[in-house]
Amino acid sequence: MIKKGIILAGGLGTRMSPITKSVNKQLLPIYDKPLIYYPLSILMLAGIREVLIIVNKGQVNQFRKILKNGENFGIKIQYKEQQKPNGLPEAFIIGEKFINNNNVALILGDNFFYAQSLTKTLQKTSKLKNGAKVFLHPVSNPKLYGIATIKNKKIVSLKEKPSLTRSNLAVTGLYFFDKNAVKLSKTLKPSKRNELEIIDLLNKYRKKNKLNAEFLGRGGAWLDAGSIDDYYDTTSFVSAIQKRQGFKIACLEEIALKKKWINKKVILESIKFYGNCDYSRYLKKLIF
Repeated sequence: MIKKGIILAGGLGTRMSPITKSVNKQLLPIYDKPLIYYPLSILMLAGIREVLIIVNKGQVNQFRKILKNGENFGIKIQYKEQQKPNGLPEAFIIGEKFINNNNVALILGDNFFYAQSLTKTLQKTSKLKNGAKVFLHPVSNPKLYGIATIKNKKIVSLKEKPSLTRSNLAVTGLYFFDKNAVKLSKTLKPSKRNELEIIDLLNKYRKKNKLNAEFLGRGGAWLDAGSIDDYYDTTSFVSAIQKRQGFKIACLEEIALKKKWINKKVILESIKFYGNCDYSRYLKKLIF
C-alpha cells in the first residue's frame, strides 16, 4: 500500500508568464479553488495521507497559508524547496528523507484528472508492491507528449514527443513507484535539456518488465493546466460539471469527511477559515 505522495509544484511557469511572475501557478484559481487542491485531492482519493509538496525557493509560506500542515484535511503535509527545476525525477532525490525507503506516488501540481471510476482505480493502484505504474490517456496530437505503446497492459515502448507513432496513449503526470525510485533516479544522467527525464526513469522499470499501465477510461479527462489555453479549459470544465451536477470537484474537506479522517468540528473550523463564500456554504451542506 502506497502511503506517501509527492506533489511537484515548483517550476518557473514560463508558459503562463507574465501571470506567474508574482505567484506560483499552482496557487492560481481553477474556477473556485487553487489549482493545488486538484492534485492533492487525487492523492487523498488514493488513500494517501502523508504528502510532500515541493515548491520554488521562498514560496513555502504561500502554500502553507492555504494548506497549513494538512490537519484540516486529516493528512500530514511537509514542504521542501527546489532551488531550480532539474526534471521530474529530482522530486525523489529531494524527497528521499520523506520517502524513507517506501513506495511513493508522484503527481504534477498542474495536472487535472477526472473520471467516473477514478477513486476505485486510484485505490487499486495504490496497492502497488513492486515496479511502477503510470496513467495513460489518449490524445489527438501524440507529437506533443510522451507516448506509450502497450501490450497486455505492459508498456513495451516509451517515446518522448515522437514524430511518427501508431499509439496515441500519452503518459500523464501521475505515477506510482516502488521504493527503488530514489536509487534509480540517482543513476540518471541529464538530458540535452540538462534535466533528469521521467521517461528515462520509466524506461529503467520497463526494461525490467516492471512498468504497467492504468487508464482513465473513455469519458475521463486529463488536462495539463500549465498553459494558458489548457488552464482556462480546465476552469471551464470544472465550472460546467459543478454547476450541472451540484457537487464540487476536489473539495478536500469532503473527501476527508467521507474517509472519516476528520469530523464535523473540523469542517466548522474550515468554514470559519474560508469565511463567507460559496465554498463555505457547500461545506455547511455536508454537515447540516
